[in-house]
Amino acid sequence: MDNKSAVGTAIGKIILIGEHAVVYGQPALAIPFPKTKIKTIISRKKGSITLDCFFYKGLLFNTPERLLGLISIIKEIVNSFDEELENFSIRIESSIPPERGMGSSAAVAVATIRALYDFFSQPLTNENLLKWSNVSEKIVHGNPSGIDTAIIIEETPLYYTKGRPFAPFPFKLNAYLIVADTGEPGQTQAAVASVKKLMESNPEKGELLIKQLGVLTEDAKISIEAKDVVKLGKIMNEAHSILDKLGVSNGTLNHLVSVALNNGAIGAKLTGGGRGGCMIALAATQQQAKFISNKLLCSRAKNIWIYNMGVDLL
Repeated sequence: MDNKSAVGTAIGKIILIGEHAVVYGQPALAIPFPKTKIKTIISRKKGSITLDCFFYKGLLFNTPERLLGLISIIKEIVNSFDEELENFSIRIESSIPPERGMGSSAAVAVATIRALYDFFSQPLTNENLLKWSNVSEKIVHGNPSGIDTAIIIEETPLYYTKGRPFAPFPFKLNAYLIVADTGEPGQTQAAVASVKKLMESNPEKGELLIKQLGVLTEDAKISIEAKDVVKLGKIMNEAHSILDKLGVSNGTLNHLVSVALNNGAIGAKLTGGGRGGCMIALAATQQQAKFISNKLLCSRAKNIWIYNMGVDLL
């Protein structure tokens, strides 16, 4: 038996603005986040397939249900190659915290698909990469927008409105983005249910808040194109206030947003599904970003990433 091995990689993503409103036909802006990464390593190993990842280590066929999306595409892809589901191992290394709204499940799927195609010496098109990734995401999230998969595959900033094609847009700002992990898993389903309940119980209020988020997203795109960092910061603050009114924030997120703003951030808001997960803040300089990051870490943030928005997206 040979010692063949293969590697597939993928990066994370951050939603700048538009989360939740995108479900109701409003636009969203998202960017690739190469500060966090997934690496899937597939190696030849005699016997039953084993999986080693954040949530589980053991035989592939004994994996917990939370990994059903990943396991399904592994089985289906290998079967599509007319290969046997045996004699290899899968190890997944991740710096993307799971359940934080940073695209972990989509990135794991993309990295694993790339590794499988490489391991079995099969040509991989973007069409197949997107197809298999969406199979996994539908199992994981039920009815995903598709923005996570598109961002992670294309590695380019995207402007997205439900039912329309993804639109890449130029993104380069003389500013720094701070991403802070609350340490709490995001509760996307609960947050989505909260918004839906408001839309049903008080449609006038709910629709107004959703439309306001849509307008803010449009304004954010204009601000980014104009390289107006101060305006973008104000928009982020307004967006967080609306998301809080929609019931998708929580005490920890609100606290970290306040800490960032009280220590010089130009703007701050939650990112992703909410009710946990991560928040983001905008800083004018690297020194300011480091100062704000230290304050966030002293205020119970579990992890911090600083992202140079004028360089890292080139």
